[in-house]
Amino acid sequence: MSSETLELERDIGQATIVYEDPEDGTVERTVENEQIVYFQDHWLLKAGEDSEGNDVVRRIPDHKVYYVERSVEKFEEEIKTIRNQVQSFADDIRGKLPIGGEDEEETDDGDGPERL
Repeated sequence: MSSETLELERDIGQATIVYEDPEDGTVERTVENEQIVYFQDHWLLKAGEDSEGNDVVRRIPDHKVYYVERSVEKFEEEIKTIRNQVQSFADDIRGKLPIGGEDEEETDDGDGPERL
């Protein structure tokens, strides 16, 4: 059995989020750890799937959340996972934004200040 197969079979734990919902009041939901993430001042939860099989995600502003509790095998592994997710996101953004790089050509059109 490969380490990849073992990884898939391992229980990754659960998370319970308690938040304020405008229609239901205080809501407590427990989901698998892989179905909840914190991003851009919001907690994102997998809320289900649409008729085409796409994930439906609920974004909950952090100021509406009372707390989130997660069961994790080891806290250090949780921190490593978060670090990897942030690095992956940063790499994706870097790949999509045309900021600097070797392909950029410098042009002098005479309109800007001259650098000495």
